[in-house]
Amino acid sequence: MLRFPDGFLWGVATSAHQIEGAFCEDGRGPSIWDTMEAIPGRIADGSDASAACDHYHRWRADIGLMARLGVNAYRFSVAWSRVLPDGRGAVNAAGLDFYDRLVDALVEAGIRPFITLYHWDLPQALQDEGGWMSRDTADAFVNYADVVSARLGDRVQHWVTHNEPWCIAHLGHDSGHHAPGIKDPPGALRVAHHLLLSHGLAVPVIRRNAPGVQVGIVLNLTPSSPASQSPEDVDASRWFDGFFNRWYLDPLFRARYPEDVIKDRIAVGHLESAQLPFVRPGDLTAISAPMDFLGVNYYSRVVMRAGDGAWPQSVPQVPEEELTDMGWEVCPSGLTALLERLHREYAPPPMYITENGAAYSDGPDETGRIKDTRRIEFMRGHIVACHRAIQDGVPLRGYFAWSLMDNFEWAHGYEKRFGLFWVDYKTQERIPKDSSFWYHDVVTANGVDDSTS
Repeated sequence: MLRFPDGFLWGVATSAHQIEGAFCEDGRGPSIWDTMEAIPGRIADGSDASAACDHYHRWRADIGLMARLGVNAYRFSVAWSRVLPDGRGAVNAAGLDFYDRLVDALVEAGIRPFITLYHWDLPQALQDEGGWMSRDTADAFVNYADVVSARLGDRVQHWVTHNEPWCIAHLGHDSGHHAPGIKDPPGALRVAHHLLLSHGLAVPVIRRNAPGVQVGIVLNLTPSSPASQSPEDVDASRWFDGFFNRWYLDPLFRARYPEDVIKDRIAVGHLESAQLPFVRPGDLTAISAPMDFLGVNYYSRVVMRAGDGAWPQSVPQVPEEELTDMGWEVCPSGLTALLERLHREYAPPPMYITENGAAYSDGPDETGRIKDTRRIEFMRGHIVACHRAIQDGVPLRGYFAWSLMDNFEWAHGYEKRFGLFWVDYKTQERIPKDSSFWYHDVVTANGVDDSTS
C-alpha cells in the first residue's frame, strides 16, 4: 500500500454547464454553449445541455454521492450567466443564492469547496460584444470574480480563475470545435492573452474580498516527446510543447511569452512580428502575479514527428483498442514526468491534480452492476504516478477525479462517459460504478495498492 501524506485532499470534479441543466430557470442567461448547441450538427449526438444531469435540482443528492465516496474536496464551477445574465451589470440573486446554498451544504458535509469561476461558458451577451477577442471581457471577468468572491469567500478557501485556457483559445477560436466556434488562429492568440490577463487582474480582487484564501489557475498540460532523435522530430516535439504548454506556463511564471513559439507563429502568418499587438505595458506583470497553487489537468501524452506539411503530427504509440473512448493513450508515467518537470522548471507553489480520468462506455450488466475495470486501472496507475512524484519532492497536495458522474461532454454530447457514477439521462438515476467503490477505498485508506487486480 502506497500511503499519501497526511492532509492530502481526495476529491471529484464537475463543471456547471456539464451537469446543472435548468438552462433558462431562475433568471439564468444564455451562454455561448447554449448558442452552439442550438446549431444543427455542432454536437455529435445532436443533444444539448438544457437538462444535463439536472444537478440544479438534485444537488443535495449529489452531495450525498460525494459523501458515499468519502471525498473531502469538490471542484465545481459557477455558471457566469446564472449570476450575471448579461455578463456584467445587475446580479441575478436567485443564481447567486444557488451557489450559496451549495457551498453551505458542502461545508456542513465536511467537503472542501474548490470553485472554478470560468469553465468555458461565457455569457452570450458578452460574446455579442466581441467575447474573449475583446479586452473588455477581461474587465467583465474581474467584475464577475469580485461579485462571486465577495459572496462566497468567507467559506470558500480555494479559488480557480480559469479552467484550461488552451481549450478556450484553441478549440473555441482556432479550430472552432468548441463554442463560440470561431476559426481565427491569430485571434486565438489574442484570446489566450485576454484570458491570462483576466486571471492576473482577478487574483488581487479575490484576495481583497477574502483574505487568506488560495487562488490559482488550472492548465491542461500534455507532455511531448519526439518520435525519434532526428532534428526534425525533436523540433516537432519542441513545437508542440511550446504551442500547448509553454505559451501558458511562461507568462504565468516567467512574465514572458516563449520566443520560439512567437517565431513559429510568425512563420505561419499568425503573427506579423515579435511585438505582440495585444500585449500592453504592465500586462505580463499582472499575469505573473504570484499564485497560491497550480491546478494540473492531465489525461495523456503525445509523441511527435515532423509532418508532411506545415504542421508536426502526433504518432500513436499503442493499438486503437488500448485507447480510451476519447482516443487517448493511457500513460501514467507521463503524469510523473510532467509534475517533475513543472517542479524543476517552473517551481509553482503547491499543485493539485484538478482533473484526471478516462472515458469508457461500460454500462450496467444484467444484474445492474457496472464493471468498469479499465477505469479502475487507469485511476490506479495515475494515482501511483502521483505518489512517485511526491516521493521525488513534488509538492502535490491533492487529486480530483474527473468526473463525479457522467455528464454532457461538450461537442461529444452524451456519447462519452467519464463518471464514477453512471447517469441514466432519461430518469436521472445515478448508479455507482465499480470505480466508485474502488475510489472510496483509496480515499478511506489515504493510499493505493500499486498491484494490479
